[in-house]
Amino acid sequence: MLRWALLAISIRVVLAAQIVGNLTLLSYNVAGLPELLSSGNPAVDTALISPRLQPYNIINVQEDFNYHATLYASDHHAFRTPTSGGAAIGSGLNTLSDFPYIDFERTKWKDCNLNSGDCLTPKGFTFMRVRVSDGVWVDIYNLHADAGSDSGDVTARASNLAQLAGYIAKWSPGMAVIVMGDTNTRYSRPGDSDSLHTFLANTGTTDLWVSKIRGGSFPASGSPSLVCPFPFPAGTTQEQMVACEVVDKFFLRSGPAVSFPAATYVNENLAFVNSTGGPLSDHYPTTSTVTWRASSSIRLGDPAGGPHGDPFNDIPSLLTTSVPRLTSITIRGGSRVDGIIYTVQDASGSTTTTSHGGTGGTPTTLTLGVGERIVKSLACSGSFSDTTRVFYLQLTTSSGRTLTAGKTTGDCVTTTIPTDAGSPGAWGLVAFWGRSGDEMDRVAPIWGASY
Repeated sequence: MLRWALLAISIRVVLAAQIVGNLTLLSYNVAGLPELLSSGNPAVDTALISPRLQPYNIINVQEDFNYHATLYASDHHAFRTPTSGGAAIGSGLNTLSDFPYIDFERTKWKDCNLNSGDCLTPKGFTFMRVRVSDGVWVDIYNLHADAGSDSGDVTARASNLAQLAGYIAKWSPGMAVIVMGDTNTRYSRPGDSDSLHTFLANTGTTDLWVSKIRGGSFPASGSPSLVCPFPFPAGTTQEQMVACEVVDKFFLRSGPAVSFPAATYVNENLAFVNSTGGPLSDHYPTTSTVTWRASSSIRLGDPAGGPHGDPFNDIPSLLTTSVPRLTSITIRGGSRVDGIIYTVQDASGSTTTTSHGGTGGTPTTLTLGVGERIVKSLACSGSFSDTTRVFYLQLTTSSGRTLTAGKTTGDCVTTTIPTDAGSPGAWGLVAFWGRSGDEMDRVAPIWGASY
């Protein structure tokens, strides 16, 4: 609830629309195992890592176990995930962000192999949806896959990546996606190569090291491993640092509402060394500067509600080929908002009706006139049965007409159409994203430039 409160505060401050920008990303296994189990010196090195995190917008760390407080001590990112515990208790996965997020979840791997200590702590992956700018939401995944190189490890990693791909398929359809973390995989290792290629195919993501450094050429399965020397000898160039393969990887996927037209891949070793030039962890830090661009025809509005119910996003089913126009909408409600039913029409004249939530409540319908479009959404949240749900929804058209359902609360979010020019037409409501069950748990508009 605190994280959602912070988000609600932040999104009430409306700034001029920014439709293009850069994200600086860092993925770093910080080797935070207890000193006796660590191959490094985390009691000293973690304190050196902490102040060096500040230049990056979003940071995914792995093995953030027993020195978590030290890692956060000299860092000032506004939004940081709380620790899940030390080694044997927590996953070691955390994210530090300049931007607010919602829907943070930790998921444990279904499979692990006993060697390398993988089953001694609940390793897995995390998910969050980050609000980078007005209308710009990006799904961020962090992971730490099974370690080791024997057949059991390879099999466990295949299961890990398949599990993550399945989660992405459920939670991130229609969304821009960034996956960065410790995969413990190499393209040259038989078995791992198949798992990586299957993951890329099933998620629609691109490996930045392969695309930006190797020009799209994957190391062949069974070929000699391109293992990086550790540490790098003095004088090693950046070109040499990125020529070798590390297990810490970046996978990116553009979405219809947010694209990634450009990105870099950098081994940030020299930014994370001690006074004698020694690395501060047993993994190299890897970074990327990703350019993002908001779509001129599809934009995600801000949500109201909470992290309950099943996720939905109408972009894949309605907006993959063209942007339709909303023709009518029905909201079912009483004390809260029970459900939404709406119909859109594409350029050919064919219509599609979509529904979310339950069938309770009293239905109220608005049929839009010629040239009329919904330009504002007011949604309010409240608590019911220990969950946060959508209590009120009001939609306002360009003609000043309104459609309302539910009861207002003191926690409301107003979202209006984008202020920048849309293409090929004017902005208006065309779909929704959020979460629902037998009622509306979270709702947000999807604006389309089709009017």
